[in-house]
Amino acid sequence: MRGYQAIILAAGRGKRMKAGENKQFININGKPLILHTLHVFLQDSWCTAITLVVNPKEEERMRELLEPFFTQKDIRLVRGGEERQESVFAGLESMKGYNGMVFIHDGARPFVSTEHLHALAETTAKNGAALLAVPVTDTIKQVIDGRLQTLDRKTLWAAQTPQSFDFDLIYQIHQQAAEQGILGTDDASLAEHFGHEVEIVQGSYHNIKITTPEDLRKAQAFFGK
Repeated sequence: MRGYQAIILAAGRGKRMKAGENKQFININGKPLILHTLHVFLQDSWCTAITLVVNPKEEERMRELLEPFFTQKDIRLVRGGEERQESVFAGLESMKGYNGMVFIHDGARPFVSTEHLHALAETTAKNGAALLAVPVTDTIKQVIDGRLQTLDRKTLWAAQTPQSFDFDLIYQIHQQAAEQGILGTDDASLAEHFGHEVEIVQGSYHNIKITTPEDLRKAQAFFGK
């Protein structure tokens, strides 16, 4: 067993969903999206605690939603920032003193499997940094100064979450990024920027991030609805 703690990000506005509210509260198969995501980590015995990063305006609503689950596992609510990176750092700050492995996961990815969580934990224990990703299946075009070129699909991977790290490593990375005003597209990109190698663990195409109404329809289909 490789114990870890999870930071789950649920503070985003979800503008592309056009739902009029945070997509974390949208019902999928009879319950809010965030509960589907939390369920994966609540059921995983390797996960020892969860830090849920929330929009400050929704903190009370989220706390009421999660009340039945506080006895199942150590769940902490932390207020997030305007940007994803600020929210991750807020979660890390709340965990200072922790000495172990941390998984950083999008609240809008409810279909990650326990099998992949454990594979990620095993890889992180050896290498200090890892992420789930899948090989790109589409042909990818790149345009630079108006010139089109085709990238080698064999070298391309689509990043997913969780992304996992030794806590001290990722905390220092985020601290340096904040001090230097560096904004990354994800946590792995920050690690790369500061010279740390991140191992890929092949994930699943099922591990989608629910961002748009089309993604929501896919999620309903996954549940057989």
